Amino acid sequence: MNRTCTLVVALALAVVALSTGIAAAGDVNVNVGWPPPLIIEKPRVVMVPETQVYRAPNLEFNVFMFGGKYYSLHNDRWFMTVRAGAPWTPVVVERIPVEVRAVPVKYYKIKPDHAKKMKHKDKDKYDDEDDGSGRGKGHDKGCPPGLAKQGRC
Repeated sequence: MNRTCTLVVALALAVVALSTGIAAAGDVNVNVGWPPPLIIEKPRVVMVPETQVYRAPNLEFNVFMFGGKYYSLHNDRWFMTVRAGAPWTPVVVERIPVEVRAVPVKYYKIKPDHAKKMKHKDKDKYDDEDDGSGRGKGHDKGCPPGLAKQGRC
């Protein structure tokens, strides 16, 4: 009996040790943050002016529709879903259609983090006047050049 009990314990420890090693070797954990809330029913959408992208103004978070899919910038991460009721899938920014990324910030329900940092009293602060850094006055607080070209800020 004692030998059987020892053998069972040893076998259990070996299984735990092996499964831990396998999990550690193959487990890749990428934190993508919390996805947006599930869209229960198809939202009412309106077209963003001068684009082919629609937005859902009645929802409490960013939802854009393009090419039959829904996209959301939520907690500074992009997500996509193919239909209302389906779960959100995290997506790298390069896989988001350019048309969706080019939607001006003023059409976002929740502004992207870079837009929150830009709020200041003097909106004309980003002129060509030099601040001594050779980058123009207020450059360190402004919109990144790529986003400025897209009209995102």
